[in-house]
Amino acid sequence: MTKPTDNPADPFKKALAEATRTMADQPELTVAYSVDPSGITKDGMRLPQVSRRMTRDEVMLARGTADALAMRLRHHDEGVASRYAPVGPLAREIYEAMETARCEAVGARAMPGTAVNIDAKISHDADRKGYAQITQASDAPLAVAAGYLVRHLATGRDLPRGAANVMDLWRNHIEDQSGGNLDQLGDVLADQAAFARMARQMISDLGYGDQLGDDPDRDDDQDDAGEDMEAEDQPDSKGDDEQEQEDAEASPEKSQEEQQDQSQAQVTQEDSADMEQGDEAEFPEGEAPLEPPPPAPHSDADPNYAVYTTDFDEEIKAEDLAEPAELERLRAYLDQQLEPLKGAVSRLANKLQRRLQAQQNRSWLFDLEEGTLDAGRLARVVANPTTPLSFKQEKDTEFRDTCVTLLLDNSGSMRGRPISIAAICADVLARTLERCSVKVEILGFTTRAWKGGQSRERWLAQGRPQGPGRLNDLRHIIYKGADAPWRRVRPNLGLMMKEGLLKENIDGEALEWAHRRAMHRPEARKILMVISDGAPVDDSTLSVNQANYLEKHLRDVIAMVERRRAVELIAIGIGHDVTRYYQRAVTITDVEQLAGAMTEQLASLFDANPKGAARRRAG
Repeated sequence: MTKPTDNPADPFKKALAEATRTMADQPELTVAYSVDPSGITKDGMRLPQVSRRMTRDEVMLARGTADALAMRLRHHDEGVASRYAPVGPLAREIYEAMETARCEAVGARAMPGTAVNIDAKISHDADRKGYAQITQASDAPLAVAAGYLVRHLATGRDLPRGAANVMDLWRNHIEDQSGGNLDQLGDVLADQAAFARMARQMISDLGYGDQLGDDPDRDDDQDDAGEDMEAEDQPDSKGDDEQEQEDAEASPEKSQEEQQDQSQAQVTQEDSADMEQGDEAEFPEGEAPLEPPPPAPHSDADPNYAVYTTDFDEEIKAEDLAEPAELERLRAYLDQQLEPLKGAVSRLANKLQRRLQAQQNRSWLFDLEEGTLDAGRLARVVANPTTPLSFKQEKDTEFRDTCVTLLLDNSGSMRGRPISIAAICADVLARTLERCSVKVEILGFTTRAWKGGQSRERWLAQGRPQGPGRLNDLRHIIYKGADAPWRRVRPNLGLMMKEGLLKENIDGEALEWAHRRAMHRPEARKILMVISDGAPVDDSTLSVNQANYLEKHLRDVIAMVERRRAVELIAIGIGHDVTRYYQRAVTITDVEQLAGAMTEQLASLFDANPKGAARRRAG
């Protein structure tokens, strides 16, 4: 057996890791490559995965991410950052975005080569989030725009197209409100504390001063002054206590009378309370005031999962989100984009169809004493009509009627090729399964708005109560109902190409919704396939709840579905390790592997040993 060749990407990964340690000035830094989100962890640094093909985009993204994170490690002091960090969520987002831009700009001044690499990372992030298509400032995140503006002014470099679009939408507003602060940017860039003070003043000028919290530069002075005032107040308070004691000793009769009056008043209040309780207790059982029943929990998986309001959520058919002519146009655009891929997907779909039909074909029992005469034994019967075991009977295989639900992540990070391939794969699989008499339902999930929508507006108007729970407007989309013929809903998947549709993703509630729909189906077997490219993310919700609030709920829902076993749950992660959440899952690193992964996962469910087959890796 020949020894497999080494991964051609390994030398690049090793060199990049060494360069990153040098730039970060941390020789012992651990650098890992993963499909999980990049970032700095307690164990080291995590960079984007680089495949064996080493495409230019992969290489530039890895280098840009490494440079950006290395600059943060080198030029960022967490103690200073924590001291000046605002307490409010929106103010903190602006503060963090500006500090990240400061670190990258300082690094670019010292090492100009990092600027080009970081531009590639910024371009990738902006394209993934669809920043180039945003036309209104209200749809663009202010914090991101502020960070882009700081980087642009500090380095003098033009931003990539999507990032420049977001910055331009907010630039006039930011400069009008806080232009004076930006004039001193060059003087404070290398001093994190001075820059943090400038950032706090900018945040105040932009109208978020109420989220800053106490001024950290005044804390020490206030503490000293407070101690002096406390020392001055102590003699006076002692004197008051002594005066009260003297008054009590001088007028013992008066003091005793006051105590009796207070005791009498307390007894009177207790008697009144007892009488009120007694009156309530004497109500006849049928006439007792009824307490309203407690509200039903928002989640069967976790009764403690909270939702601030469901008034703005919607479950809507795809055809209700666009006019028929627009759906046809978007469908044509989808077909045009994926024409080169359709042949490969169709071949995989045909393979799946053959496997399913093989399971459905009838079989025969031979060598029976009675039944239908076996033509293969005809000569023997003619020679000797009394020959036994010359008959056969037809037998149906145990192929239960089945319904497959495809739940597609419609978040902004799926924009571009991932959502296009997911749509065309769902298209081909639906037609394939329909030919095999398997019902198919196609669902999508996203939110109606960025940054919370009407739910957040109501929360702000009601005084920002603590612990609001999920704080955005859900949008659950039905692209194809299980009973709808494919020919009637074919244009609907084109909706995924609609500008502005893809926003945030709240996976837990979407999975629970799809599971409930599947449970109401009459089929004997129910399969739910989830296709997603990341963990649940909703900035509005996560800014006012625990950082793992949505992820915990997703895990609870998955545990409930897998525990009940009424629906067979499988998942495919695009560039994200979903095996951390689901028992039966596969992770792919290239969206073009999606078609093969979907067909293999579905086909594995009809194998003799589905558990082993379902855990195959695409590729």
